[in-house]
Amino acid sequence: MKSLKYALLCLCLSPFFATSQQVNYDESLVGSYELPDVLRSNDGTKIDNKQKWEKIRRPEVLETYSSLVYGRTPTEEIPVSYELLTENKQALNGFATMRQVKMTFSKNGKTVNALLLLMLPNHVKKKIPMFVGYNFKGNHSTIADSSIIYSENFKLVREPDHLDWIRGVQAKRWDYTQIIKRGYGVATMCYHDIFPDKDGFKDYSIAALFSDYSSRQQAGDNWEAIGAWAWGSSRIVDYLETLPEIDKRRLAIIGHSRQGKAALWAGAQDPRFHVVISNDSGEGGAAISRRNYGETLAIVTGIKPAWFAKNLNAYHGREKEMPFDQHMLVALMAPRPVYVASAEEDRWADPKGEYLSAYHAGPVYALYKKKGLPSETPPAVHQPIYNDVGYHIRAGIHDVNSYDWFCYLNFFDKMGR
Repeated sequence: MKSLKYALLCLCLSPFFATSQQVNYDESLVGSYELPDVLRSNDGTKIDNKQKWEKIRRPEVLETYSSLVYGRTPTEEIPVSYELLTENKQALNGFATMRQVKMTFSKNGKTVNALLLLMLPNHVKKKIPMFVGYNFKGNHSTIADSSIIYSENFKLVREPDHLDWIRGVQAKRWDYTQIIKRGYGVATMCYHDIFPDKDGFKDYSIAALFSDYSSRQQAGDNWEAIGAWAWGSSRIVDYLETLPEIDKRRLAIIGHSRQGKAALWAGAQDPRFHVVISNDSGEGGAAISRRNYGETLAIVTGIKPAWFAKNLNAYHGREKEMPFDQHMLVALMAPRPVYVASAEEDRWADPKGEYLSAYHAGPVYALYKKKGLPSETPPAVHQPIYNDVGYHIRAGIHDVNSYDWFCYLNFFDKMGR
């Protein structure tokens, strides 16, 4: 019965699951593999100090992920305007100020509106550190509050009678009370506002505003959904930088599942994210692809709309030939604090592979005299590690819960100053 329950859970959590794919959940079948040396440049130069990392190797790794994995982020500027729609200074029984801000992006005759929800602690007299992260089911899903405005793009991905329209339907993932009481704020947005995560609606995404939108569609290094979501996270930071009450030096990006992938890519590109947190990000996120455990590269790149650049398709079943693996993505955060989290029952995301990715990023952190994970052996459940590279695995399924937030707040307290 337990096995049947888990199998059904995997199907629910992985709606794009391809039954023709052989998914391995047996650690003895992972086999041996050799990771690319994160401290060896393309021409063979040994990277033995942070100057060489920053001038030689880091640009190479960033270029690899731009050209082969997530696609190239456009440099073209998209005009944006901000409009404060509502402000409630007595949210959460007076503990928080809640604001709703409309961000309007316009270019090339097209417009995309995105709604940003801010929750700010009222008791903090100094500048407020912030968590930035997308929600999956609309701002209305994060709290049962009738004043929350529905996003325009949500109607594209959900039928009018869908249960996801219920206010507070995912409130358990956003423990605002714990976060606010600890002195942190939250800036969240529905990820569909930036790029609707349903096939056929790319024209409604932020990508459609760029001048080369039509001409770049078939390019192997064209950015897709994850690239767009990462870009949107940085645009949230642009807005936060206009607010005098926000501590611009203490901004964390947090993402769960596919947004854990996007959070890592956003953190790799934008150093304004002082802390980077990946929750259950799995294949194409924190997990080592060469392990061939749980979700595979072939499965995740087959999801529609596309999340990854087309060039990544060349490595289906050929992961050991990749000139990269995800420890190199985690290493791109150095020397900033990075935290990877897993869930014990989330075998689809390969918890051990997520841990090993963070562990093998350690040599880059050592160049900065920062502390990585202590051992190649993952810690026990509910034994978080709060080093410059942090990690925990908790009991339960693919989700975000109050225990996760408890750990993230502890990590931010210790490492985010």
